[in-house]
Amino acid sequence: MANIVFIATSLDGYIADKQGKLDWLYSIPNPDNVDTGFNALMEDIDAVVMGRNTLDAVLSFNCDWPYTRPVFVLSNTLTHVPRGYEEKVCLVKGDLKEILAELNAKGFNDLYIDGGLTIQNFLNEDLIDRMVITRLPMLLGGRRPLFGELKNPLNFRVTISEILLETLVQTTYQRDKS
Repeated sequence: MANIVFIATSLDGYIADKQGKLDWLYSIPNPDNVDTGFNALMEDIDAVVMGRNTLDAVLSFNCDWPYTRPVFVLSNTLTHVPRGYEEKVCLVKGDLKEILAELNAKGFNDLYIDGGLTIQNFLNEDLIDRMVITRLPMLLGGRRPLFGELKNPLNFRVTISEILLETLVQTTYQRDKS
């Protein structure tokens, strides 16, 4: 079982610009549509767990539904799945450890955890096993940071670090609980 983060940040650690936009993610040319690991991630996981804000962001993109696995959206306020996504999205709420236990009991063991606040909440409960962070060579100067305050320090070790598309640095971190 593994809870995996796969996300891009700016050099200064932000996941959205000062206007809350994500278009900076597409500032690096990729004319050959080189996959930077997302497709492999989809093959390795059983489901996606994201927050409502991330669902809203994904739905605002002008693209096909990007997920090939079930998506569980954490929300205490959303009461129904947006029309057209009833077969793709399931709403969940409650304690993260209880939600994970329920998902694991249903056979969803390897989970992609997505969304800034969701990632921060999982980290705060020490529920992240691996992080794949792709850094773009730019400074956004503020808005939504990837990381927030933690109850306790968490140690990770680097298992892979590579340069993609000549400018992106993608680093894989494994949780070190020793």
